Amino acid sequence: MNKPTIEKEEIRTLKAFYDLMEQTRQVRVRLVEQVLSARTVEPGDLTSLRNALEALEGVPFAGGCFRLRLDAEMQMDVELDYEIGELRKDILYLERGESELLRHLASLHPGFDQHLQAGVALLAGKKFNCFITDRDGTINNYCGRYRSSVQSIYNAVFLTRFADTCCENPIIVTSAPLEDPGIVDVSVIPEKKFILAASKGREFIDLAGARRAFPIKPEKQDMLDRLNRKLKALVEQQDYQKFALIGSGLQLKFGQTTIARQDNRGSIPRKQSLAFKETITRMVQELDLQGRFFRIEDTGLDLEVILTIESAGEKLKDFDKADSVNYLADELGLELGRGPHLVCGDTASDTPMIEAVGARTRDTFAVFVTTEQELRARVEGVCANALTVPSPDVLVTILNALAQ
Repeated sequence: MNKPTIEKEEIRTLKAFYDLMEQTRQVRVRLVEQVLSARTVEPGDLTSLRNALEALEGVPFAGGCFRLRLDAEMQMDVELDYEIGELRKDILYLERGESELLRHLASLHPGFDQHLQAGVALLAGKKFNCFITDRDGTINNYCGRYRSSVQSIYNAVFLTRFADTCCENPIIVTSAPLEDPGIVDVSVIPEKKFILAASKGREFIDLAGARRAFPIKPEKQDMLDRLNRKLKALVEQQDYQKFALIGSGLQLKFGQTTIARQDNRGSIPRKQSLAFKETITRMVQELDLQGRFFRIEDTGLDLEVILTIESAGEKLKDFDKADSVNYLADELGLELGRGPHLVCGDTASDTPMIEAVGARTRDTFAVFVTTEQELRARVEGVCANALTVPSPDVLVTILNALAQ
């Protein structure tokens, strides 16, 4: 019997919080392996999760939110709904089984059973050539900070079952980098089960564990390196430090850099957020006077500074998820002309993936996580075999049901 990795402790600082979440990742990796191999769950690992949950629930709470110290002088309000909620689900799953977890998920999401039945009816009996999906908001519930968005055990088990049973090429395409922090640091899926395509698909780890990357011209890489140095120096200043700590923080990706200007709680006053956006825009423009190297995409929460690529007619454009699908298809020999394929996303920036796959074959299916009518209409407009569901929990439960 193994001893608990995570002991009981008090969490009062942001650093201690991030350290705890990294420890939960290590424990969850072991527990996923135990569940998938039908081994008895180690009591020490389960105790570790309970201790982690108790530590998070014990974070000081005031004014409707949890509060952690950045240092001896500064404090930060944080939302821990994701971290606490996913730990509770995992403990329920391990202690009381899958049927109890599904009942709990149904209680959280109105219409859960109806959406599950609709998804199974659309996709049942199919062996997909490619399963291409976004991560955050699609197959993983949203978290206030990427660095602490450690995948839950039930989520990893459901996705792995689907990958093993129902598709040849399971691919996660995310805007986050591979590491430091990136998808590798928050994923608990066993290695070599999914192709992890990070930085919007510019860099990836294939099913053999090999790492590959989209070629970048030296002059463009040099320009991105110069921008990254300036951004790192900026967020070290006290007035701007908070932007590296909220939401996505500062992520130095392959061919792209992300800096948060807001989080999903609206922690930054609107005037400050917009002023920071102007500061970053001005910094980029001063580096790239003629607009040859960068495009800036504002998601409302993050500023994505993306290296341009040459398109047809030598026009410059930003690298989007259609480019990532086409690049991965060429690099991995995905045979996109041979369906069926399943594409999943949750925002308009994910629809180019459907378009790229649909251009090769009509034997393409799509499930998007959204309640927005405009996005739903757009998805249905580009894919005849489309379905929308209200949450990532619904989507991963559909995938798990297909694998049964």
